[in-house]
Amino acid sequence: MLVRYEQETRLRVPIHTLAGIVCFGQVSCSPPLMGLCAENNVAVSFLSMHGRFLARVQGPVNGNVLLRREQYRKSDEEQAAASIAKAAVMAKVANCRTVLLRGARERADNDGVTALNESAGRLARVLTSLERANTVDAVRGFEGEGASVYFSVFDHLITASKEDFFFRDRNRRPPLDNINALLSFLYTLLVHDIEGALEAVGLDPAVGFLHRDRPGRPGLALDLMEELRPVLADRLTLSLVNRRQVQKDGFRRTESGAVEMDDATRKEVLVAWQKRKQEEIQHPFLGERIEFGLLPHVQALLLARHIRGDLDGYPAYFWR
Repeated sequence: MLVRYEQETRLRVPIHTLAGIVCFGQVSCSPPLMGLCAENNVAVSFLSMHGRFLARVQGPVNGNVLLRREQYRKSDEEQAAASIAKAAVMAKVANCRTVLLRGARERADNDGVTALNESAGRLARVLTSLERANTVDAVRGFEGEGASVYFSVFDHLITASKEDFFFRDRNRRPPLDNINALLSFLYTLLVHDIEGALEAVGLDPAVGFLHRDRPGRPGLALDLMEELRPVLADRLTLSLVNRRQVQKDGFRRTESGAVEMDDATRKEVLVAWQKRKQEEIQHPFLGERIEFGLLPHVQALLLARHIRGDLDGYPAYFWR
């Protein structure tokens, strides 16, 4: 793959080293490149300059058709769907709780520590209630409760430049403040990686268990994102702000009220995202060390094994 700018080749990358390509703004891909990516299972996604998803180019459908048919059957079976949805949401709530507890320990002062610890306790109670949930609707209700508790104290996790980086509530389409602009951008990148991972193992990213089917929405990718975004996207957002890697000058408000990042800030976030994906973690189910960037692929593979019947349940990712 060659990256050219103003008739000059700026980058040359072997195709087998890539898992996916994300194009922001006015970027063109030649048909031979898209064909090469399709042959090598490299997904190509196109986003607007502001991070809004536009389109995705992919090759032939991967995997065994029997796996997808079993996925569709389980998505229509209340008990099977509730079991997978509950596993993902329990991991999400537990990972959100870990984010709050780590944030409380990392604060140099006592401001917000009580609120963070109290909310962590409330999330623990949500987890207890989740264990008894046996319908998808019940799981969705506890997921919403957990998200409300988590985001109600998210602002306490921000320790630098509070006048420019603050969190009042989760807003999107468009994001209305700097923190939400960062979160939305990173969530878009995470969904791209998860969609590619699901397709690589032969699952249909559009048919989920927690998220209802909706044309154009990758329901299963959003299901898996629930457990991973506190660990990957939320923590990275906080690190970028608290370590002052991003500045207020890198954000601007449009006439519509939306907040956008400039090119330099977007590049800074992308570099940080790639570095975070290279960090190693101990996977609790596999018992092996893997890079963060492989986590979507590992979880997609484990989900496929469960759907095929090789695993009794879906082992969602619990961050330690």
